Amino acid sequence: MNQSGLEANKWSLATLTDVEEVKMVLRMLPIWATTVIFWTVYAQMTTFSVSQATTMDRHIGKFQIPPASLTVFFVAAILLTVPVYDKLIAPIAKKVLNNPQGLTPLQRIGVGLVFSIIAMIAAALTEIKRLRTASSHGLTTNPVAKIPLSVFWLVPQFLLVGAGEAFTYIGQLDFFLRECPKGMKAMSTGLFLSTLSLGFFVSSLLVTVVHKVTGNNKPWLPNNLNQGRLYNFYWLLTILSCFNLGIYLVFAKWYMYKDKRLADEGIELEEADPTFH
Repeated sequence: MNQSGLEANKWSLATLTDVEEVKMVLRMLPIWATTVIFWTVYAQMTTFSVSQATTMDRHIGKFQIPPASLTVFFVAAILLTVPVYDKLIAPIAKKVLNNPQGLTPLQRIGVGLVFSIIAMIAAALTEIKRLRTASSHGLTTNPVAKIPLSVFWLVPQFLLVGAGEAFTYIGQLDFFLRECPKGMKAMSTGLFLSTLSLGFFVSSLLVTVVHKVTGNNKPWLPNNLNQGRLYNFYWLLTILSCFNLGIYLVFAKWYMYKDKRLADEGIELEEADPTFH
């Protein structure tokens, strides 16, 4: 009831918990935004890297490897990275960083972003080698020619992105689940998954922009990759990823985890009803 004896409009009032929960989400947005670029890099492994594979020697004896099957190295990298982290990296990180968790969620994401940069460097160098091999054998004008270069030259970029995914995926999921307010836990998964979808959207946007900018002169991404400059696209992603990493490190340094911040400020939030409506 207000001073006039009338019932107050509940929509015009906000509790301390409501205000703090909104502030928590707003503080997470810079971290959310700077993880999108990883999934933009990831998208290249399922598009242009597969296109590269179709032009290369995919034979093991008489068996020919399907181009899209190279994505199995994502899984291999994850299966290798997770136990290596648990058995080797985490114990060392616990001692060095004095953190019982090993690496914090933000540190894991940062490691994943570094892996994505190295992956794009490897992808650019491999594409340069592929084009040189095509040129030396006079195959640049034939879009369906099989270049005498083993498809396994592409494996490092798949392994690097896969290892980066192991760090970034787990780091993001842990971060959003931990830092989202208790009353907005359903939002944590939405925030995490939105970075994946936005990453693929940014990838499509970049391809469209590159087509428009370079299409009339020397296109980077023509239908015939043997006459293109796909390596420049990979270098572009390397530069964008480095720039993004710098911004991410600033935000990660600035970010204070929810439990520590609330404890420092002496704020105790109300427990949210765990029932979803």
